[in-house]
Parts: sequence; C-alpha cells; structure tokens
Amino acid sequence: MNTAQAKRVLETALLCSTQPVTLRDLRVLFDDALGADTLKVLLEELQLDWTERGLELVSVATGWRFQSRPELRLYLDKLNPEKPPKYTRAVMETLAIIAYRQPVTRGDMEDIRGVTINTQILKQLEDRGWVEVIGHRESVGRPGLYATTRQFLDDLGLASLDQLPLLPSVDSQANALSSLNMPEEDSTQASLSLEQAIEEVDSPTAQQIGPLHE
Repeated sequence: MNTAQAKRVLETALLCSTQPVTLRDLRVLFDDALGADTLKVLLEELQLDWTERGLELVSVATGWRFQSRPELRLYLDKLNPEKPPKYTRAVMETLAIIAYRQPVTRGDMEDIRGVTINTQILKQLEDRGWVEVIGHRESVGRPGLYATTRQFLDDLGLASLDQLPLLPSVDSQANALSSLNMPEEDSTQASLSLEQAIEEVDSPTAQQIGPLHE
C-alpha cells in the first residue's frame, strides 16, 4: 500500500468515527504493518491536506479526530439555533480551580473561592464527565481528590493539560479567580479563556464530526 492509499484509509476511518481514534486502533487498519511514527507522519500530512477546508484534523487526549473549525461555528449554529447550556459563575470557578490546581479536595476549592461549594456543583461537573475523584488525601476524613478527565480535554479539543490557556501567577486567591473572567473587549490576551471554550463546546453544532453515512 502506497502513501496515498494509506492516507485515504486513515481519512475515511477518522471521518466515519464518532469518537477520537487512538494510534493503536489506527494501526489495526494496516494489520500493524505501519508503525506509530509512520502513522504520525501520515496524520500530519493529512492535517496539511485539510488546511483550507472547513474541517480540521486534531490530536486530542484520547486520539485523533476531525472537527469543524471554530471560526465556522457561527454559521453552523444557524442550522440549529438551540442555545447551549449556561453554566453558573460558581460552576465555572470550581471547574477552573480543578483544571489548574488538580488534584484538589473540596476544602481546597472552598479555600480558594472563599465560599462553601454546593455539592450539586461537583455533581454537575461529574455528570458532564469533566471531573472525577482520582484518590483520597491522607488526612482527617480522607477527602476525595478531584481532577479533570480525558473527556474534559477532548471536549476542549486539547491533547494535554499543558495546552490550557496560560495564566498569570496564581499565588493568591484573587489571581486564581481572575483567570476565570471573560476577557474584556479590549483585552490583549491571546489565548481562549476557559469560559469561552466551555461555551463553544456545548454549542449544538460544536466540534465532533459524526459518521457521514447516517
């Protein structure tokens, strides 16, 4: 099988998949005849092939997938004008604390926010598949340690936590919470805020490309 044929197989498999596909699963397509490094090169070539198109090939936490380009979502949303769910300020602050300070206990979050965190907030984030308890701190009561999930990264289109928007120093509570604010209209911040990213994730037409044969 030549390079063009291999890229065609990869392209078809990824376009028809409803979930990100790992390199290991992609190797199965070729009976393991192609190594991981070779597949990465082919995938990077596919990314370039799709540069001028409405879809983009990206690597996220759980594999590779095609998704709509963010700048085109404005048009796609017209096909489905349903409003995405709105998350309260408390939910966004709690999520950001977990994302940037993980692993953290509920007590840690309350110390940073300066207020008690409603159990329903954590349940909402767990039900959404964005956070989970990954262990317990060896202290009085053995409180649960919360961290974000791979689903959280996938939904934001990220491969790792290192790709989260950069923050200024967060040595104080004020700095930690300032990272959650929506940028002002005249802000020069280049990176997408967590809150903006979440809103885009829950847009009815956001990101993941489903099977084309349905």
